[in-house]
Amino acid sequence: MATLKSSRSRNYGAGTPAKVGNRDTGTKLEEKLNVFKSDSFDADGYVQSKCHSLNEKEIRQLCSSLLDLKKASAEEMRRSVYANYTAFIRTSKEISDLEGELSSMKKLLSTQASLIHNLADGVHVDSLSDIDPDNVTHDTSNDETSEPSDLEKWSTEFPDYLDVLLAERRVDEALSSLDEGEQIASEAKEKRTLSPTVLSSLQTAITERRQKLADQLADIACQTSTRGAELRAAILALKKLGDGPRAHSLLLNAHYQKYQYNMQNMRPSSTTYGGAYTVALSQLVFSAISQAASDSLAIFGKEPAYTSELVMWASKQTEDFALLVKRHALSSSAAAGGLRAAAECVQIAFGHCALLEARGLALCPVLLKLFRPSVEQALDANLKRIEESTGALAAADDWELTYPPTSMRQSSAYQHKLSSSAHRFYLMVQDFFEDVGPLLSMQLGGKALDGLFQVFNSYVNTLIKALPGSLEEENNFDGSTNKIVRMAETEAQQIALLANASLLADDLLPRASMKLSPFNYRDEPQRRTDRQSRHPEQREWKRRLVSTVDRLKDSFCQLHALDLIFTEEGDSLLTAEMYINMDSNAEDIEWFPSQIFQGLYIKLNRIAAIAADMFVGRERFATLLLMRLTETIILWLSQDQSFWDDIEEGPRPLGPAGVQQFYLDMTFVRCFASQGRYLSRNLNRIVNEITSKALSAFATTGMDPYSILPEDDWFTDICQDAMERLSGKPKAANGERDLNSPTASVSAQSISSVRSHGSN
Repeated sequence: MATLKSSRSRNYGAGTPAKVGNRDTGTKLEEKLNVFKSDSFDADGYVQSKCHSLNEKEIRQLCSSLLDLKKASAEEMRRSVYANYTAFIRTSKEISDLEGELSSMKKLLSTQASLIHNLADGVHVDSLSDIDPDNVTHDTSNDETSEPSDLEKWSTEFPDYLDVLLAERRVDEALSSLDEGEQIASEAKEKRTLSPTVLSSLQTAITERRQKLADQLADIACQTSTRGAELRAAILALKKLGDGPRAHSLLLNAHYQKYQYNMQNMRPSSTTYGGAYTVALSQLVFSAISQAASDSLAIFGKEPAYTSELVMWASKQTEDFALLVKRHALSSSAAAGGLRAAAECVQIAFGHCALLEARGLALCPVLLKLFRPSVEQALDANLKRIEESTGALAAADDWELTYPPTSMRQSSAYQHKLSSSAHRFYLMVQDFFEDVGPLLSMQLGGKALDGLFQVFNSYVNTLIKALPGSLEEENNFDGSTNKIVRMAETEAQQIALLANASLLADDLLPRASMKLSPFNYRDEPQRRTDRQSRHPEQREWKRRLVSTVDRLKDSFCQLHALDLIFTEEGDSLLTAEMYINMDSNAEDIEWFPSQIFQGLYIKLNRIAAIAADMFVGRERFATLLLMRLTETIILWLSQDQSFWDDIEEGPRPLGPAGVQQFYLDMTFVRCFASQGRYLSRNLNRIVNEITSKALSAFATTGMDPYSILPEDDWFTDICQDAMERLSGKPKAANGERDLNSPTASVSAQSISSVRSHGSN
């Protein structure tokens, strides 16, 4: 009993550590539940008191909340059972062992009590002989002269009859005779119809024959040639003899020996197909477990001690099966990166294992624990292969967008233009999701998505490296070195990099990942994508993909911003001198946006034209790209401290012409961004801030900046004229303006030079 008590306290203590931290919460919950503990609790009255003021909609919401709580409670119960299952099985096994020991002690005490009673009866007879010797003489004379009774004759012949039954293996008759003999011996002992010597001899004979029958039944159960019906009969007879624990162990061992014998003819070789080996082995092992479970339930019922032993035995057989599959089929596939072969082996094993759940045997967690490392190895190797293959293809990619080849069109549903490396990358991703889809039962969906995100991140790093002057090699985002990639020299090629990454992240990869969803919808692609986006896990995954594309977009904008701001010699085109020095020759000023903002407008128009062809149906991405590029230039201006130091504290103050030119440039940016529909709130805010900053710097001279600035229409007319001329549109019919007027434009030569700079 001490062992039982300590075992219980040890197992229960290990299973409930969370209660300590939630003691206060538990106390409050217990106080709330006190109302339900009363013997006079009226359920209908309680519901009426809580719900009498609720309308139909609120009652439906309450019912829905209760159903959600019920589902959450069931899920929590399932997790709790799995978390403490091992401790429960170990405790049940110890209880079963203790029950067996108690049963043996009970039999031993019964035997000792019987011997004591027999000895007491013998002593009583001897004492009577000493007190009355005449009786002894009388009794002796009677014994010598009287015939044995029928009961005494039966007790003499009964052991021989039992021996005949045992020799002829008439088990049922032997069991009935043993029960009959024990009943007669019990009545004879109670009524004293047999002498102590004869009674003791009878009881000894019954005990010996019972043990002999038990050994005989155990020998039958241990033979591999014993058929199912004969095995069940022997186990049932052994249980009737009172040795249930031994009978149950023999039953399980018999099924184990049988399938071990059948496995001798199944020897895997190096040429054996892993799936075929897994099928054959699964059929043997799980059929044996299923049959053992059926026999155990039929003979022993649902008694916890036997059920626990069955579960432990089945778990052990499942572990041995998993180790064999890993050794002969799974490990070689995993090491070679054969995810499809590994997934097939796992799916076969899980399929057979799942059939046992109807019998109450949830053995899939055992397979999950043992198969997971090998499958993860195959998963990682597959992802590594995709990454390396994509990197090799990028080295030869010409960054020209084309429709997928005919073979790809037939095997996939997408008809988007990508470069060759992106087409191949997406095809490998589709194959990857086809392979990993059957592994959802192993809870590897999250790991597969994380791994694929890392592969896509590596591909984006390769695209960033393809930009001229990229800092990818220095930043080394993915930890790799010396990767060769073909440079995207032209703007069209550079925008193609963005088309690759954005289309994969926004549409193709999320659509392919639908194979990892619990419900694989067969709807049209757009509806499938919408439904997928409502899954929190995949919505977060898509957000991470898009954030990776933002790095490529930032690198693209940084490249073109630097190209606009700096010359090839490294001189900046965006300096304070271009505004401060304007008042020195104010009479010769030709009012027109500054050269750098002309170049920005021309570049944005050129990028917009290219993007319109590449982002058909995805115009929003092109708009966001133009918005980001414009913001990059304006942010550079707002954060250039040396520029503002010269404006505010330079050698010369900012004059009226400089303020007017700066105001014109900012108005030009706002105008063309608004016309192109990429004037973001952030861009508008920054333009307003730096404009106010320039006006404040001018106000320090003591002059009112608004007194020297023309009307807004003047700036707007110049900006509209500039956009028409820079975009190559024909001149309005009202003729050319006077070059010396406030709305005079630049010469044709200056316009051509701006365009030349933009093309460079």
